[in-house]
Amino acid sequence: MNYIDLRSDTVTKPTGEMREAMASAEVGDDVYGEDPTARRLQERAAEMLGKEAALFVPSGSMGNQIAVRLHTQPGQEVIVEERSHMFNMEMAGMAVVSGALAHPVRCPDGIMNWDSIEAVIRPRTSYFAQTGLVAVENTQNLAGGSVMSFERMQEIAERSHRLGLPVHLDGARIFNAAIVLKRDVAEVASLFDSVMFCLSKGLGAPVGSIIAGSREFIDRAVPVRRMLGGGMRQVGVLAAAGLVALEKMTGRLEEDHTNAQLLARGLAEIGGVKIDPERVQTNILVFDIAGTGQTTGEFSAKLKQRGVLATGINAREMRMVTHKDVSRLDCETALRAIREAVRE
Repeated sequence: MNYIDLRSDTVTKPTGEMREAMASAEVGDDVYGEDPTARRLQERAAEMLGKEAALFVPSGSMGNQIAVRLHTQPGQEVIVEERSHMFNMEMAGMAVVSGALAHPVRCPDGIMNWDSIEAVIRPRTSYFAQTGLVAVENTQNLAGGSVMSFERMQEIAERSHRLGLPVHLDGARIFNAAIVLKRDVAEVASLFDSVMFCLSKGLGAPVGSIIAGSREFIDRAVPVRRMLGGGMRQVGVLAAAGLVALEKMTGRLEEDHTNAQLLARGLAEIGGVKIDPERVQTNILVFDIAGTGQTTGEFSAKLKQRGVLATGINAREMRMVTHKDVSRLDCETALRAIREAVRE
């Protein structure tokens, strides 16, 4: 069966242009710094983000954990939103890799604000773990792809910096956020000491993410990447797809947002399903199915029988993510399958 796969934008397949670029990529040993395609990707990513330097890493989780390692000391805390990817979906990496403790705060719609952050910054005493880093996520995945405003990011960054605290952006979908904010991605990135974004989600590359920051930051990141197993030798085969993703795929992301809004409006009309379409800003939507009397596991199984793949993020909430391999027609077909699953 050919499934309509709405589980995540990580399931995207590389484009034909990406496959051609991968097949013909000029390569070298990247651990020696000799892969020309990887260097071009890193230079282009740094240029687009307005940063001094960038580094290609195998995954967004590795990129985030490298940032934590470089910004903190063992025994410090990292302030994150309670629904953040770094807290929920990175296998307690900051504790294992950096000896740092996540300090989660819960904020409305998953969007951090300075008051919530300030309230948990530790006083400088000998009996509290000290705050070492503030980590912001934009867009906020588990909060339904919600977007933090530029002004709020600016306030968090400025106030954190006044206290001597670095700020990292988990910008896995930073290009989606920039579209909603109507800002250049470099303007968004300019607020943060380090930024991670993914090539392998909405941008459609098969593998990889980028971390960017100062030249000094990236120079220190290279050996940490190696320590974590991220030295990938002739990595230009993958970097070539990343270059195509940066040059060709950022401009089409708004189509995914439009399809997500189509799904949200259709879901809002289905009895037992709860979603506010006005809150769907990007390509992610989270909806509550408790009113159907079904668990998300049961609901997912019924959708799969009808050719649609979706994910439950807990017992009552489902997540769907639109991407380049899901068309408007696919979204309409998925809505029909959802209606049937609810009726059953």
